[in-house]
Amino acid sequence: MQDLKVLIADDHRLMLQAIRLVLDEDPDISIVAEATTGSQVLPLINQTGPDVVLLDMRMPGMDGLACLAAIRERFPQVKVIALSGHDEPALIRAALQAGASSFISKQILPRDLPSAVRQAHAGTVFAGVGETDTAPGAKDSGLSERELGILAALGAGRSNKQIAQELWLAEPTIKFHLTNVYRKLGVTSRTEAVHYAYSHGLIENPLVRGSIAS
Repeated sequence: MQDLKVLIADDHRLMLQAIRLVLDEDPDISIVAEATTGSQVLPLINQTGPDVVLLDMRMPGMDGLACLAAIRERFPQVKVIALSGHDEPALIRAALQAGASSFISKQILPRDLPSAVRQAHAGTVFAGVGETDTAPGAKDSGLSERELGILAALGAGRSNKQIAQELWLAEPTIKFHLTNVYRKLGVTSRTEAVHYAYSHGLIENPLVRGSIAS
């Protein structure tokens, strides 16, 4: 299997190093270049031929959205992951509409980053946002706020499609989060996840009880 070639673009060298350390642990991912300004990105793509570009949305020289548009025009085969310390819905929509294959918050759990990169390359949109454990129930369960919100939506009987529409995320992204929820809770299905959430006080019982949508 050929290594997945990745170019990292971020003006913070500490962030560059952190991303490199995480991705270097994956034997199937190879870092081919690093950029610290937006103006460096296109020449480096031309020189190194990456499969995926991890692109910070706030870069000196050329901002992320402008750089993203240029990549889409000149190198349409390259997948771009929008990377940001902010996860406002407007920014996520702007990045995805500009052609990003996925949007990842810098608050993403490090262990999830390699998988997110592979999903972006495979064409599965992944919006890794809101990975902070600030919700009361999330602290004991290990769930992020985003995951806890999706779990609550399951308890209310919403389907993956409905949850995706409400959160402005792609449906495969919801499935990705659910996989993490199942792993953290030690369950294997939606029904088991909701039952666990009720019994451990992670979510409130829904006002209307019914079957869980598949």
